[in-house]
Amino acid sequence: MTPHRIARRLAACALGAAALLAWPTAFAWTDHALATRQALSALPAAADAVAAESLQAFVHADAAPLEQVLAAEEAWARSHVPQYPPRPEAFAFKAAQSGDVVPRFLAALRFNPNTPLPLFVQVMPGARAAGASLPWTEVTLLRAETTMPQLQFASVREGEKVPVLDVVASASDEPDHGFDINLWDDNGTAWGRAYGFGRQPFGNPRAENATQAPFHMGFFHEAGIVYRLAGFLKRTYPEYRIHLYRSLAVEAFRSGHPYWGWRFTGWALHHVQDLTQPYHSQALPGVSVASMLWTNALDLIGLHGAKNDAVQLVTNRHFALENFQFHALKSDYEGARFDSPIMAALRDRSTDAALGPWRDSAVRDDVGRAAAAASIATDALRVSSVPAHYVSVPISMRCCARNRLRSAPRSSRASCR
Repeated sequence: MTPHRIARRLAACALGAAALLAWPTAFAWTDHALATRQALSALPAAADAVAAESLQAFVHADAAPLEQVLAAEEAWARSHVPQYPPRPEAFAFKAAQSGDVVPRFLAALRFNPNTPLPLFVQVMPGARAAGASLPWTEVTLLRAETTMPQLQFASVREGEKVPVLDVVASASDEPDHGFDINLWDDNGTAWGRAYGFGRQPFGNPRAENATQAPFHMGFFHEAGIVYRLAGFLKRTYPEYRIHLYRSLAVEAFRSGHPYWGWRFTGWALHHVQDLTQPYHSQALPGVSVASMLWTNALDLIGLHGAKNDAVQLVTNRHFALENFQFHALKSDYEGARFDSPIMAALRDRSTDAALGPWRDSAVRDDVGRAAAAASIATDALRVSSVPAHYVSVPISMRCCARNRLRSAPRSSRASCR
């Protein structure tokens, strides 16, 4: 093997290891609804109410236009999304086709077919549900590595008037409820083998949360050498989901189905918000390509510690950021601290006008670029502001969080390794 090929292999292995373990929460933010509610609360439409409508009723009523919308979406994705895996023609939505419209619609979107889509709202921490309580297991497919048991949900009746803010905020967390779970060839599902997405480009294909990662991350601003040596990092598809849901929202509003207009809007917002997470816009923030090459070279000769430690540290910092975001917002809601710095920042619209009208390229050029640019500083801030045993010691923070280890000495944390 030539030196050039050896270097390429080392780099690809290093980046492959990074991507395999840098998924640790395929959730960019833990519970999007908490942030969405504050960010959109000042919009004029937030105070409006819309009649809840089942997906069955919407798709049945609008089947013919939806057939055209989804055909146009497929054409757009093939033309505009790099390395987009075309949807097999067998899953094209046909209005005249017999059978239940909902399974056919979800197959056209290439969703996990078991996705629950009840009529519901998420009840903010500290508030009381207006309707009947809905078990969290009725809202999500996830059963592991989820904060859902800490949240409250309420069922909504067909035709019931629901505040727009409740609809869009609740919907903004839904793509983390299982839409994109097990959609790849190697995830061990019949639909994954049929949908045509190919093998999972990175992440553990047997880990529940990891299988959705390529739809919720976008590594659009890595160094050129990274793409040359690890082209699989280009196989991310948040743009596909954002454009799809936005187009469905436009159609729902156009055809007189505002409930689904707002719900699809929430789904699109979810993936835009995902890309604001620096750990979802850079493969390994704070770790240079040279460092990855060196640590993986050591790994290839049997010295695994350096690589494992480097990946675990980035994992811990990613987890620490999400853990802070979730608990800070949850605590502010519970304490009715709506003027806290984080709540006020979410409602601040002073720079919105500078962004201009929405354009499809904003996903990469504005959102992804800003998050990638902030990734190194964000990583450094995690190190300087969070206790060292969370972010500077290469042990599993998930283990320690489960065991309520806060500031225990190293000797008492050894079992977390």
